[in-house]
Amino acid sequence: MSLEYRDAGVDIEEGEKAVAMMKAAVRKTFGPAVLSDLGSFGGLYRASFPGLASPVLVASTDGVGTKLKVASLVGDYTTVGRDLVNHCVNDILAQGAAPLFFLDYIACGRLDAVTAAAIVGGMASACLENGCALLGGETAEMPGFYSPGDYDVAGTIIGVVDEDRIIDGSGTAPGDLLLALPSSGLHTNGYSLARKVLFEMAGMSPGDRPEELGGESLGGALLAVHRSYLKPVRSLLAEGLLLGICHVTGGGIPGNLVRILPEGCGAVISETWPVPPLMKLIEELGGVPREEMRRAFNMGAGMLLAVSPRNRERAENLLRDAGETCFVAGETFAGAGVVYDREG
Repeated sequence: MSLEYRDAGVDIEEGEKAVAMMKAAVRKTFGPAVLSDLGSFGGLYRASFPGLASPVLVASTDGVGTKLKVASLVGDYTTVGRDLVNHCVNDILAQGAAPLFFLDYIACGRLDAVTAAAIVGGMASACLENGCALLGGETAEMPGFYSPGDYDVAGTIIGVVDEDRIIDGSGTAPGDLLLALPSSGLHTNGYSLARKVLFEMAGMSPGDRPEELGGESLGGALLAVHRSYLKPVRSLLAEGLLLGICHVTGGGIPGNLVRILPEGCGAVISETWPVPPLMKLIEELGGVPREEMRRAFNMGAGMLLAVSPRNRERAENLLRDAGETCFVAGETFAGAGVVYDREG
């Protein structure tokens, strides 16, 4: 009896098929700075930044989390790759950086080339939209570690910022304003709680269309793509209007805003914007306290921008010119922590 790797659960031919299906989409993201092709042991990127006086590289790594479980239930993996790239773009944007290239990692129990290609195709689309290269990645088939049908997706992004343009919140002072940019949904956080409430407690399915969602399917609402804020924020960075940038991810506004507040500076949030219907549905069906909702979800505000009051009008005009909606979410004060000025 002869034994092949496939008998142990790893299909090399399926992996090669997946790579072949990805190549065209990935190559579209390559610009003149990319010096390698798919299949190399490492990706080559020309580190030349003629427009920057003192370039600083900024790196971040993240994953999609249990949003992948929803993708599996719906049978649609075309959005999670975009989620991942946009999430990582926003993370380095919070320090003023523009993306250069992205690297992905996909792990699964049993590789399906079509699924892997759908995930990477979403990454490639987001890389094109954000002006960065999908430089390379790894697909790992790990039977016995992941169950068949399970996928995990993570990625690393590298960006660059001129040293004197780094945004770290240190210039924020009491009395500065916080402008909020709306989210496009849950983004990539809070899905364990959302699935617990909607699928386990309420007994709903992805194909259900609750009245609260205005006819949209539950699965569609849950898979709404984590948006990138690079394009609307870029012009504000160019004019040096931003004192701090907060990407609202796991931990919500309370857990993330404190990361950009200097010592002696707190913030009060006025939650006057409309909370998205999906989040209201989770809150009501699960009996989730508003305080816990604020820690688990973005509550409709995906990014906060700290600006001086004297720059508010200019910042709002630039955002409007970029087609972006914004609202005043609060202000900073002499103190510490993040508080809300009203409940409900």
